[in-house]
Amino acid sequence: MRVEIWSDIACPWCYVGKARFEKALAAFPHRDQVEVVHRSFELDPGRAKDDVQPVITMLSRKYGLSEEQARAGEDNLGAQAAAEGLPYRTRGRDHGNTFDLHRLLHLAKEHGRQDELIQVLYRANFAEERSLFTEGDERLVALAVEAGLDADAVRAVLADPAAYADAVRADEREAAELGAGGVPFFVLDRRYGVSGAQPAEVFAQALTQAWGERSPLTLLDQGDADACGPDGCAVPQH
Repeated sequence: MRVEIWSDIACPWCYVGKARFEKALAAFPHRDQVEVVHRSFELDPGRAKDDVQPVITMLSRKYGLSEEQARAGEDNLGAQAAAEGLPYRTRGRDHGNTFDLHRLLHLAKEHGRQDELIQVLYRANFAEERSLFTEGDERLVALAVEAGLDADAVRAVLADPAAYADAVRADEREAAELGAGGVPFFVLDRRYGVSGAQPAEVFAQALTQAWGERSPLTLLDQGDADACGPDGCAVPQH
């Protein structure tokens, strides 16, 4: 079974939702047969690469909040993250364009290191004092290497704005076609969708339901055609 997760590194509920989903997946009896794929979704795709703001300022301007309200919202998110065992800095974080991060996640997917990279990027964005957006490409290279990627391959992607750009945009178009107006958005076997950072119990129920309703294989030919099996291949007699 495949689970696809549309998310953005700048999305705190994606950070929390991933932890809740993984808690449910860890207890799922068929977890070894579940493939998880991370898909791209930018919360702020029109933001210029050099437009970096403090999170509190961004929240105040984008949602018409007072700074006090924005800080209270961050405190609430910090408490939600802590409940899942996640570190979360409620003050001093910044917000920027995540397009390059998504391009690197597609590189990581090709090398089987996607989950490792997204976890490193989440930690860097939500838990570390150093900015994910203002320290240049070498900061991203170091994080990607920590996730198991080759430094030169990462530098090559960052140096080429077209690298994996189409893959990111394709993910975003597909999210719109599936009706995802926000993230995190979980799609199980292209049959069920779960929106938002739901409790682990909701994800557990969704996994069980999607697994139980998979369509069994229907054989179209029940004849005695020659075939190979565990004991070898049938030898033609005439």
